[in-house]
Amino acid sequence: MLLLKTLLLSNCELKMAGDSGRFEGYASVFGVKDSQSDIVHPGAYKDTLAKNGLPKMFWNHRWDMPIGRYTDADERAKGLYVVGELTPGHSLASDVGAALRHLTVDGLSVGGFVGKGDWRLENDVRHIDRWTELVEVSPTPMPSNTKARIDPSSVKSMEMQDEIDDIQTVRDLERFLRDAGSFSKGAATALVARARIVMGIEGDPDAETAEAKAMSHVLQRIGALGTSLSI
Repeated sequence: MLLLKTLLLSNCELKMAGDSGRFEGYASVFGVKDSQSDIVHPGAYKDTLAKNGLPKMFWNHRWDMPIGRYTDADERAKGLYVVGELTPGHSLASDVGAALRHLTVDGLSVGGFVGKGDWRLENDVRHIDRWTELVEVSPTPMPSNTKARIDPSSVKSMEMQDEIDDIQTVRDLERFLRDAGSFSKGAATALVARARIVMGIEGDPDAETAEAKAMSHVLQRIGALGTSLSI
């Protein structure tokens, strides 16, 4: 599944090196429940850093808007620590640097993929033990990860299909809508409930798996996941 996780700059311990465009700080903190009721645990990033290398740097999860590069990323006791530099002479990168210094941009956000066997649900809290692939770390003005946006055209169809194939229940579908579709928890639940009525399968618990997959395919076909929604 695709995940976006935002950390406020007040928790990032962000350090800016004057006007050079170089900055460092925490992109993710371990052991803290976020606004999506997720907790990332120590060791979650080690495998992806070793296998896939450094994450990309984009502006606000827009994968078509690279604004710099990371020169280092490693796990520390507190969380994932990154060192990056904005691209010199890049107009957007310069604007982002000014916004970081002014605290107009108030968060760093990680984006990537988590496999089905790499997280567990306990008391309605999702515990993430491993990130399959940490794709990017974005400076973002949005303090809540439910508000973060990603350019869907940059996400490979195969990766989206893998996420859909992982859907087994209505709850899986609701989480998929929240993570990949940027729906709020309430909006995702309401949409699923309405879809059950429209499809004529209300009250049939045995139909949950087929229902969830059918609805996710329908949503993909009509482009509901291909736009930046604000719900």
